[in-house]
Amino acid sequence: MPTKQTRWFGAEMTLISIIMFFVEFVRGAVLVSLLPIYGAKTLGLSPDVIGVAISAHYITDTLLKIAIGYLLDRFSMRLIVQVGLFISLIGVYLLQFADLPWMFIGAAAIYGIGMSPIWIVCLTKVTEGNRGTQMGFLYTIWFVGLGSGPIVCNILLDYSSSFTYTLLVSLSVLACLLSMFMSKQRAQKREFLPMREQLGVLKSRMSQMKLLLPGMILQTMGASMLVPILPAFAENRLGISGTQYSVLLTVGGACAAAGLIPMGKLSDKLGGRKWFLVFGFGFFAFALYMLAWGLSFWYCLLIAMALGLSYATVLPSWNALLAAYVPPKQEGLGWGILSTVEGIGVMIGPVAGGLIATWNGETSVVWFSAVLFGLIGLFYLWFPFHGLRASGTATNK
Repeated sequence: MPTKQTRWFGAEMTLISIIMFFVEFVRGAVLVSLLPIYGAKTLGLSPDVIGVAISAHYITDTLLKIAIGYLLDRFSMRLIVQVGLFISLIGVYLLQFADLPWMFIGAAAIYGIGMSPIWIVCLTKVTEGNRGTQMGFLYTIWFVGLGSGPIVCNILLDYSSSFTYTLLVSLSVLACLLSMFMSKQRAQKREFLPMREQLGVLKSRMSQMKLLLPGMILQTMGASMLVPILPAFAENRLGISGTQYSVLLTVGGACAAAGLIPMGKLSDKLGGRKWFLVFGFGFFAFALYMLAWGLSFWYCLLIAMALGLSYATVLPSWNALLAAYVPPKQEGLGWGILSTVEGIGVMIGPVAGGLIATWNGETSVVWFSAVLFGLIGLFYLWFPFHGLRASGTATNK
């Protein structure tokens, strides 16, 4: 008789994880490589326009999260995911015609519409036991896809932009086809609370987690600020080639992916997720601080490793902590709201990063991001998580 943990790693979850890998591979390639490089070098767009396009992607992604979470509690997972992936496919396809700034921004916005469903489906399937381990597994799949996309895209863009674009469209089509084999069941089979009662429970949980809210917004803002300026920063400030830039992304991503599951298990074993967050955010800030000095490639390689390991320290503990606040009987809606709160930072970050880079150069964006992560670490060092037990489970008032 399979256990709940065994079923979580069963055929259905494997299929969903594969779809998520392809979705995040294309997303990483589009956001980190295609939009910044194509927008700057081919279209001649300024960093602030590129930042607006990336933010437009995340705005549509974020604004739909609550609605999609609500729909996943009531309709077939397959239907919601298929519709979302099809709309995203349209957005990727339209990028080839985006020769004007407003078209460039519009295509990126359409692309963001279909990103929410597959991720929220994964989150609703996380079980009570070993949350950190399960989050580590999910984020490994997510991070390998998101990280390998720009690496492969950077290499292929040196040889053929048309082939690179065709590959991304083909993988988007493949994700749509694979979604046809998903279950027709809803995300969770259960009796639902009335909407008024759901909103009351969610309001109570949001009140309990008020000390987490700054981190939810600022960490995503600090990270997303870097997205529109990273290629230019690597070339202009670090003086590295496209191949070396891909090596840095590979090393940092590999360290993050390799550390996610072990850090998740360690978090489950030791509890006290506060300290994982404090040290993770602190080391991430220090690594960005060192990166801003424009050191040689080999120092940057060590910094990339530190950034990856810091990220792996934070992510499983952070999301396992958030999972404690998702009320029963409304997992889809709960994760939709939490993802929306985190998405506020992602909506602001690329625009802020592009504006700061236009005003004072790419290096200032890295400095600013380092300061944000340092402040988050200090905030959680001095302010304990009231209402949390050591295991990270929310207490009821």
